[in-house]
Amino acid sequence: MWATQTLTAKDTMSRILIAECKQEVSTFNPAPSRYEDFRVVKGADLLDFHYNTREEVGGALSVFDAAADVELVPSYGASSNTSGGVLAAESFNRLLHDYSSAIATARDLNTIDAAYICLHGAMQAENENDPEGALLHQARRILGEQIPIVVSVDIHGILTDRMLQLADAVVVYHTYPHIDFYETGVRAATLLLKILRDEIRPVTARVKIPTLARGDEMITATGAVGECIRKAQEIEAGVDGLAAGVMWGNPFTDVPELRSNAVVVMDGDEEAAQTLALDLAQRFWTHHEKMQVPLASLQDAVQQAAAVAAGTVVMMDAADATSSGASGDSNAILREALHQGYEGTILAPLVDQAAVEFAFRAGVGGSFRAHLGGAVDGQRYRPLELDVQVRSLSDGKFRSESFGWPWDAGKTAVLVADQATLVVSTRPVSLFDRSFFYANGQDPRHFDMVVVKSPHAEPHMFADWCAKLINVDAPGSTSANLPSLGHTICERPIIPLDEGVTFDPVADVFRRS
Repeated sequence: MWATQTLTAKDTMSRILIAECKQEVSTFNPAPSRYEDFRVVKGADLLDFHYNTREEVGGALSVFDAAADVELVPSYGASSNTSGGVLAAESFNRLLHDYSSAIATARDLNTIDAAYICLHGAMQAENENDPEGALLHQARRILGEQIPIVVSVDIHGILTDRMLQLADAVVVYHTYPHIDFYETGVRAATLLLKILRDEIRPVTARVKIPTLARGDEMITATGAVGECIRKAQEIEAGVDGLAAGVMWGNPFTDVPELRSNAVVVMDGDEEAAQTLALDLAQRFWTHHEKMQVPLASLQDAVQQAAAVAAGTVVMMDAADATSSGASGDSNAILREALHQGYEGTILAPLVDQAAVEFAFRAGVGGSFRAHLGGAVDGQRYRPLELDVQVRSLSDGKFRSESFGWPWDAGKTAVLVADQATLVVSTRPVSLFDRSFFYANGQDPRHFDMVVVKSPHAEPHMFADWCAKLINVDAPGSTSANLPSLGHTICERPIIPLDEGVTFDPVADVFRRS
């Protein structure tokens, strides 16, 4: 329901505004993102969407609905259908305008007592290097300086000074791969209610860590970073702990405040917040040398795959990870496999609108000469000419295996060229599970080589059953070979872009009251 009708003893309700804006981009993807790439819901539709989706807002709603003295005021929700390139200036301007207008309308119709704003943290626009800070600035301008605002963000978000100055508290995911969207919303809403009821006085300490991290050690359940997450959870469970976490940003969003961060929110205890944030940061730094990905060259990766006698080899192509902002049109692994004469069967995803249009004209069972790959990022990938047959066609709409989220890849075709089966979409979608393959009738277990365009997936998706998993050093705008990307904006020096980086931790304090 939209609003709880029970009144408090004071015959009044606390009205909490709900807003959302989430996108993750790669600066190095040459194709800009646009407003049309977002799922936008306004007013009551924002609640209707999230009551059926286990994301952060849904978790927050479960807390607010359980409070008899809370009335929800939904405003604006925008979430990109997948990650992509830098948001075009006109699209960011429209996004900011629509978001601001919705909040202003909500304020005009209601007395707003608090706000929960769900962000990702790794946006970038052509005309704004701190979009989340700009969004929070607009919320403060419209709603005023006095009301509490709590923000939730992704571990891969960029945490800027402006965000910390404008929010009363920031709540960070605790898992990677991410499985605690809903739980993060619960934590954020619980904290906001405590502020609203004048039970706590949040104070935040943040420590900057000059590291960009990737790789298996960032898997929170099994990697070295798990020590930091468990400590953060311990802090939150303490008497005065309100929120804690580490954020290692999105290394592909090249903005001035890109880095890793340790952040701790305590109830009034500035000294404890600083001490605990410094401890979290030091734990993170202790493991920083492990926090990179051992990569196999394209040539070596295919040779390793060919040497596997039985079972499926998973080729992790994190360099073209659409969930991290890549274009999805890399054919690099396929090209190398064909060049080496790899004899096994291959399954690979690809974004190529022109090839899909040809497939729809040819129809199921039809054949044509295709030029596959490099349709978006022509600087990195050359089209590969193959004679293909159309196996199937679809509208590209399906639900993710992981969370049941609705995804739309646009018109999609399954094309077969000798031993290679390509699932080709019009638009990129996230590929951190198997749903794109399944939705188009392809089971990864039935192939000798599967190209997975994601840095990680939940273990049961691929790692637990495949014969071998290889992290491939392929070209791409989300390559784990970070020095190869060409950062020009982020603060330097930083690991692994520079040599001889030292860590001199300082705990900066942020407090709104």
